[in-house]
Amino acid sequence: MPRMVNCVKIGRELPGLDRPPFSGPLGQRIFESVSQQAWALWPAQSTLIINHYGLSLGDPNAQKILLQQMEEFFFGEKARMPEGWTPQPAAPAAKGAGPRRK
Repeated sequence: MPRMVNCVKIGRELPGLDRPPFSGPLGQRIFESVSQQAWALWPAQSTLIINHYGLSLGDPNAQKILLQQMEEFFFGEKARMPEGWTPQPAAPAAKGAGPRRK
């Protein structure tokens, strides 16, 4: 039986992560309060942030910015998903879709 958490992002009880996503207080806070479903939203959001700010994750300053954005994404004032929100299924690839050849 999965470990359940009252997810701060989605606003209901859902299966939690198997372990903290990284060490430290923020990783522990995410483990305790963020569901697997909400955590799955983070990669797309982090990519958006990295690209928008042109972050290089080898730079400690960039890492700090990303962690701040992560904390805001999960725990900030407007972090909760809108009422009635459900994730949209990925659109199926169109038949024959693939790289175009010239």
